[in-house]
Amino acid sequence: MRFSVTILAASSALILSACDAENSDTSASEGSDTGEYTIDRDSGSTSMTIDTPQGEVSMRSGADVEVELPDGFTIIEGADIISTTIVDQADGAGALVLFNTDNSPEQVADHYRAQAEAAGIDIQIETSINGGRMLGGEGTSGTTFSVTAYPSEGDGEGEDGADDDAQAGETRVQLVVGRR
Repeated sequence: MRFSVTILAASSALILSACDAENSDTSASEGSDTGEYTIDRDSGSTSMTIDTPQGEVSMRSGADVEVELPDGFTIIEGADIISTTIVDQADGAGALVLFNTDNSPEQVADHYRAQAEAAGIDIQIETSINGGRMLGGEGTSGTTFSVTAYPSEGDGEGEDGADDDAQAGETRVQLVVGRR
């Protein structure tokens, strides 16, 4: 799937610039695509659209955004979803879901390997490092996926000092699934 690096970078920049802004705005710079964003101050959720020569790209991100995964993929039962980002564009769509689970990194990897293989995805990368697991691949139908699962430090605080809601013994998971 062509999750354009430019579009994701623009999305991130636009969201970050929105942090100190009002609840919505339209932004464009000379020679660039135009974009609009909205921030729900109560939930912290963000939505935006960018008009590009290839069509409109929209994104919704936040803790309250409903998870939308391609057929055959599910969130592990009992997961505590931290954040979901959904991107829709003319040639595809995708989701990035960050969550905690009581399952081990191995159990998470096994769960998503089975779902990916059932969806016709060829696992092209798999690695284990520092107790974590990562795997990813692409199918002939244009579906791509990657999952990274690693044990939580368990102190409830992320590397940047922000509260990450993770507890000792939990696994932090980042799942990315897209289709074109």
